Amino acid sequence: MRQAISSPSAPKAIGPYSQAVKAGNLLFVSGQVPIDPATGDLVSGDIAAQTHRVFQNIGQILAAAGASFDAVVRSTVYLLDMNDFARMNEVYGTYFTSPAPARATVQVARLPKDAKVEIDVIAVLA
Repeated sequence: MRQAISSPSAPKAIGPYSQAVKAGNLLFVSGQVPIDPATGDLVSGDIAAQTHRVFQNIGQILAAAGASFDAVVRSTVYLLDMNDFARMNEVYGTYFTSPAPARATVQVARLPKDAKVEIDVIAVLA
């Protein structure tokens, strides 16, 4: 059984997908880009500012499912420029406690709204 999960405090989906889907005790959070949910605009700033906004959006979706970053077991980071990896990683590390989730990071040619970063996560719900 699948159940859509959404938060009005996170950006609305910009296509035919859910912010997240709960399947059993797993939560699959769609890739989030640094969109300010209040304005619908991409946040300005460097990779650190954009990464923080992405995590704020993910946090709101996790909360809507009754979870937190401690429930995240897997993430994928998509970077426009791998030269931003170190700075993104510094911000990323502030959102997780040990053990950190498994992760893959890849450089891509382009992201929605020309963002510098997109992150999706999978969480285990209690």
